[in-house]
Amino acid sequence: MQLPPIATTTVGSFPRPGWLSDRDRSEVKFRLEGALLREAQDDATIAILHEQERVGLDILTDGEQRRPQFINHVLAAMDGFDLVNRRDKAIRRRTGVERPVPRVIGPVRRRSVAVVGDLLFAKAHTSLPVKMAVPGPMTVVDTTYDEFYGDEEKLAMDVAAALNEELLALEAAGCDVAQIDEPAMTRYHEKAAAYGVRALDRCLEGVTIPTIVHLCYGYPGAGKRQHEYEYPELLELLMKSRIGGFSVEFARSGFDPAVLGVCKDRLIVFGCVDPGDTPPEPPEKVVARVRAALDYVEPERLLLAPDCGLMTISRELALAKARLLVQTASELRRNL
Repeated sequence: MQLPPIATTTVGSFPRPGWLSDRDRSEVKFRLEGALLREAQDDATIAILHEQERVGLDILTDGEQRRPQFINHVLAAMDGFDLVNRRDKAIRRRTGVERPVPRVIGPVRRRSVAVVGDLLFAKAHTSLPVKMAVPGPMTVVDTTYDEFYGDEEKLAMDVAAALNEELLALEAAGCDVAQIDEPAMTRYHEKAAAYGVRALDRCLEGVTIPTIVHLCYGYPGAGKRQHEYEYPELLELLMKSRIGGFSVEFARSGFDPAVLGVCKDRLIVFGCVDPGDTPPEPPEKVVARVRAALDYVEPERLLLAPDCGLMTISRELALAKARLLVQTASELRRNL
């Protein structure tokens, strides 16, 4: 995979067209069923791939157009989860808010492919590199209600083994970059130290393509700022793992990019654009944000992205923000 310095990509999700689904926060409900739904998802995937190409992104995603939710789409291919009869649970350390989550009702095992078919379809409709994402073990633990294991570490390691099978299958199918989404890691540094890093490494056994862990703070919402738990100790901890790089938030967080100095030879997917329902920032402001990161990360290791997925905003705004990434990278490359 050949990329320019300061390459561009996105975290993964794009808005679903209105004719495909309705959305409630970060979960969607599809308007169709059966063969009609599969055809509509195919059409939506082709549309978002071509829109990303026209914008000029360097690494594409399928926009997650087939996923009702970023975790459950993958859990549906595993044994051990009940996605229908859910239980309420507070997640992401937000103790005052509960939401219905899948139940863990038996041993977790990978039953069938989860996103390999999504990858193959995307690869058939673009010649550019494609990145695919799966939820990480800590985030699956955090976003399910355990009625079987009674031990977070055991559950995480079985999830990791199942995800490892999926990642190996993605690599065999031609995936260019694999991403593991771990918003739970940003909230639970103590759990990352206790078992999260080992579970992450279990996901990656035998995987040789570039791998990224997405250390996000969630989709933008009406609640309070989500960045109480900062990166320094977490990045130092994860540098002991075999992960190939980090996808990190700097647009919304206001974090000092000096924290990236510990990342040495790892790839950095630098969140430099706010993924929320706000107007795109002036290009010169985003350029300055990225230029500060270049004091700590070589251009060949730096990829630009929004902080998080773009599914919660309009299609027009999502593409405008993707276009801002490309404009920023182009401006910075001129001065390398």
